[in-house]
Amino acid sequence: MLRRRLNRLLGGDERRVDSRTIYVGHRSSSTTEAFIPPKFCDNRIVSSKYTVWNFLPKNLFEQFRRIANFYFLIIFLVQVIVDTPTSPVTSGLPLFFVITVTAIKQGYEDWLRHKADYEVNKYPVTVLEQGRKIRKESEKIKVGDVVEVEEDETFPCDLILLQSSRDDDTCFVTTASLDGESNHKTHYTVPDTEKDLESLNATIECEQPQPDLYKFVGRMHIYKNEQEPAVRSLGPENLLLKGATLKNTQKIYGVAVYTGMETKMALNYQGKSQKRSAVEKSINAFLLVYLCILVSKALVCTTLKYVWQNKPGQDEPWYNEKTQREKDTNLYLKMFTDFLSFMVLFNFIIPVSMYVTVEMQKFLGSFFITWDKDFFDPEIKEGALVNTSDLNEELGQVEYVFTDKTGTLTQNNMEFIECCIDGFQYKYRDANSELDGLCVADGPVNKVQQKAGREREELFLRALCLCHTVQVKEPTEQNQRDGLDQVDGFVVDSEEPHPPQEQRGFIASSPDEVALVKGAMRYGFTFLGLESKTMKILTRSNDVEMYELLHVLNFDPVRRRMSVIVRSKSGDTLLFCKGADSSIFPRVRQEEVERIRMNVERNATEGYRTLCVAYKYLSAEEYAQADAGLREARLSLQDREEKLITVYNQVETGMSLIGATAVEDRLQEEAAETMEALQGAGIKVWVLTGDKMETAKSTCYACRLFQRNTELLELTVRTLEDGGRRREERLHELLLEYHKKAVQDAPPVRAGVTRTWSSATQDYGFIIDGATLSMVLNSSSESSSSRYKNLFLQICQNCTSVLCCRMAPLQKAQIVKMVKNSKGSPITLSIGDGANDVSMILEAHVGIGIKGKEGRQAVRNSDYAIPKLKHLKKLLLAHGHLYYVRIAHLVQYFFYKNLCFILPQFLYQFFCGYSQQPLYDAAYLTMYNICFTSMPILAYSLLEQHICMEVLLDNSTLYRDIAKNAMLRWGPFLYWTLLGVFHGLLFFFGVRYLFSNPALQDNGQVFGNWSYGTIVFTVLVFTVTLKLALDTRHWTWINHFVIWGSLAFYMFFSFFWGGIIWPFLKQQRLYFVFANMLSSVSAWLVIILLILLSLLPEILLVVFRKPRGPHARQKKPVQSSVGGNQSPRSSARPLLMRTFSDESNTII
Repeated sequence: MLRRRLNRLLGGDERRVDSRTIYVGHRSSSTTEAFIPPKFCDNRIVSSKYTVWNFLPKNLFEQFRRIANFYFLIIFLVQVIVDTPTSPVTSGLPLFFVITVTAIKQGYEDWLRHKADYEVNKYPVTVLEQGRKIRKESEKIKVGDVVEVEEDETFPCDLILLQSSRDDDTCFVTTASLDGESNHKTHYTVPDTEKDLESLNATIECEQPQPDLYKFVGRMHIYKNEQEPAVRSLGPENLLLKGATLKNTQKIYGVAVYTGMETKMALNYQGKSQKRSAVEKSINAFLLVYLCILVSKALVCTTLKYVWQNKPGQDEPWYNEKTQREKDTNLYLKMFTDFLSFMVLFNFIIPVSMYVTVEMQKFLGSFFITWDKDFFDPEIKEGALVNTSDLNEELGQVEYVFTDKTGTLTQNNMEFIECCIDGFQYKYRDANSELDGLCVADGPVNKVQQKAGREREELFLRALCLCHTVQVKEPTEQNQRDGLDQVDGFVVDSEEPHPPQEQRGFIASSPDEVALVKGAMRYGFTFLGLESKTMKILTRSNDVEMYELLHVLNFDPVRRRMSVIVRSKSGDTLLFCKGADSSIFPRVRQEEVERIRMNVERNATEGYRTLCVAYKYLSAEEYAQADAGLREARLSLQDREEKLITVYNQVETGMSLIGATAVEDRLQEEAAETMEALQGAGIKVWVLTGDKMETAKSTCYACRLFQRNTELLELTVRTLEDGGRRREERLHELLLEYHKKAVQDAPPVRAGVTRTWSSATQDYGFIIDGATLSMVLNSSSESSSSRYKNLFLQICQNCTSVLCCRMAPLQKAQIVKMVKNSKGSPITLSIGDGANDVSMILEAHVGIGIKGKEGRQAVRNSDYAIPKLKHLKKLLLAHGHLYYVRIAHLVQYFFYKNLCFILPQFLYQFFCGYSQQPLYDAAYLTMYNICFTSMPILAYSLLEQHICMEVLLDNSTLYRDIAKNAMLRWGPFLYWTLLGVFHGLLFFFGVRYLFSNPALQDNGQVFGNWSYGTIVFTVLVFTVTLKLALDTRHWTWINHFVIWGSLAFYMFFSFFWGGIIWPFLKQQRLYFVFANMLSSVSAWLVIILLILLSLLPEILLVVFRKPRGPHARQKKPVQSSVGGNQSPRSSARPLLMRTFSDESNTII
């Protein structure tokens, strides 16, 4: 439903009207015409998948689309329809169990969604109707209703702001739940609206609903006393979005323009695409192999049956004459029925219960991440969060990590470091610091005691105080107790005359802006706030200056700058502009650029974020022209953004450059150690950022992604323009040059190794910017684009680290998708903390959100969320490694134990005339996978630590041993299959050898066929359970309980099942068979002997196989680094690794 609506809204329906007309308060603008309210959708939100009526059919349909479930359904139907040797219960019961457990899980998850929807839809809201305030449920709001919202409430739908309790007709809003930004945003009321909303007669004409959170185009017609209606433009600054929260404003009134599933929040709801792990793909491949084995077994038995029956006297022996109906049956139909019967008899080779065990293992295993105390962050008082438990094992298979820079590698905690005015450097020094420069009282100077003129200094500081959208948070009792603002606070010293004995906090949409305003305060210029379009600043001489704010030319990522137009008390009109150097330099006088450029480049190299500041005096004619252009552009409904940018670009020309600022964003705690550990684990790290190249490059050096000996290959707009030729030609030339250097001339690298720590070979780092990436991905010709992309990918894959700067959010996702779909389909992981990282988080195989300062959008769209970047190391190298090893062993073990189970059944057909006689009782067939052997492997797959976590964290190279799905390749699969065949042959022929002596009981009686099957089954259950016990390295009381408890339960069940006459059974095959069997010493001897013989090769392999491999020599250092008292399970070589792969000969 949502997709259909999105298609319609995004242009899929050509008949759609481009705009909608809304009557404020449902009052018609015309008194003569009848008012027919237009129809819009109601305000109900629906995020659930099922209803009570469609849950059963829809859920069953989805479950039976899974190949294993569908296969078992067919087998069950065959058992019901055809006369098969086993009861339909044997396959129906496990299938019913699987379907029921999955349905309960999915039903519970959908019930939670229903519950959340109910809370939202039934939330009480206040609506103005005919001058009265009426409380309604949120779902009953209609388009056109005037709604009241109080402080700290969320907006129930998309509203146009009509009235605010604040004197300056603004309100503050946080949109963390929408775009991830937790800072306050300022919204404005529509100018010239009536104070008495009851008498307001107006219509709103606006665009149809569309999902872009930052775009809104509309206009309001205000009708007054038969006059010509006043027209006011509406933009995103007037629109309050559903899901946003009102802050620092007592209450507001707004008119509903979009409701329910047409709100921008609902249109942005993106159900996560189903991510599937590599393990699931391996399971499907192994399943096909076992299906082929099953079909071939059934074909062999069917063929041999009819070959055997063709012998004289075998088809119809004297003791088993055919009925007339059997004689009349078509031969080919009989052969097909026999084939189906054999399929049913052998179908237990396909482990249906494995899917349930895997689901439970993933679900329960995810709690270990949530419970890990190392992931708890005392600052935010939160730990890790698991949104998707299906990808636990994928954490152990990551080959590429794509990380954001700001807020992920860095703290997103901005601090003003220095500024440059007219080429002179100014550094602020605290009283107790040893930095160059003097404190504010003595006047700011540079290292050589030179400074710009006082007039230029003050002009620069005025620009910092005026060119921003920062608001001053008024003090409250809570603020005075806490001392800081909720978002970005700054405590003003009480000695200052403004504000007297008060504490003020700053509210801004960006931490950079607060840092710059704080920086101006250090040099004596204090921003006092904005009141009724008047900005107040306190100068060094303690004078209060007032400026009328005429226009704000908002920041956008394309222009990469923002401006304000203000008028001073003296009547001068000034434009102040700040932005990136690449955006400001072309718009100022070029002779001024050289004085500043050197400082900007030096600051960027040191890792600081830089902004340039410029100004311009506007004449009366220039301002009148700009004012008219801005008003006209803001009133247009079509192409408003393009028209505004055109006016902005016309105004922001011919400016004078005053100076530049440097703001530091510090590295995250242990960022360098984390990146180094990931590279040691064979993971390639790519940094994708919207920041400028110099700043990002210095961050990469600080994080040790680039080393001092790393040769950097740069593919940016700057290098493309160096050659003096067309960009396209230069791009092709550079790509070929870098390909030759990094790929063709480079020595072959061993798989999984990304950095040659001691080597003579050269390490390469690659740098590309957004503009060049667009050329690579979207070349003019399709053949060139494909060729460029291949060259680019090959170069990047041979570099130790890649830096992509000036990236748009969509480009981040494009890069992840390109690597994800490259040769070998490497497993990718994206990590970020902001709304701009959501696209790459959703695109990667595994998405990780950081609970940072940019809201929770990344966290909500991620698969896993962690408080800090440093936690990624343990998440991958310890948790990921263990999850993968556990589930890989689980999958291989399930196939192995089912092959052991069914092979004796297949062999038995050669000795019973291919008569489809079951070897095992129906109860054993049903209970084998559900009860007797399920719990030990589940406990193993949750608790096993073949190498303890401390060692895994100390030795990141161990992560390489399981790379590229090493434990689920065809080699280990073949090993487990051959082991299953060996055990199956041993069980069957070992017991047959016992039966070569006819008298096995003291009284001379012989055992029957059910005794034969029961002895085989007893050996089977004990062997596969003890095999798992041998593989267990980390014993807990739970392991002991389930392993020995399962064996005890089998013994108890067998006595119980055969020791009582059950009234509901027509025939009781095992009546006293088990007890009778255990009365024979020979049976006891054979059971013990066969179990020992089965496990003997495994025991000998562990004892006599000498360790070899790249980590054998690390035995002593590793033990000493962790401590001498290693437990046996930690210090012993993991059996899993021995039995799974020769490459994994790791000694700890």
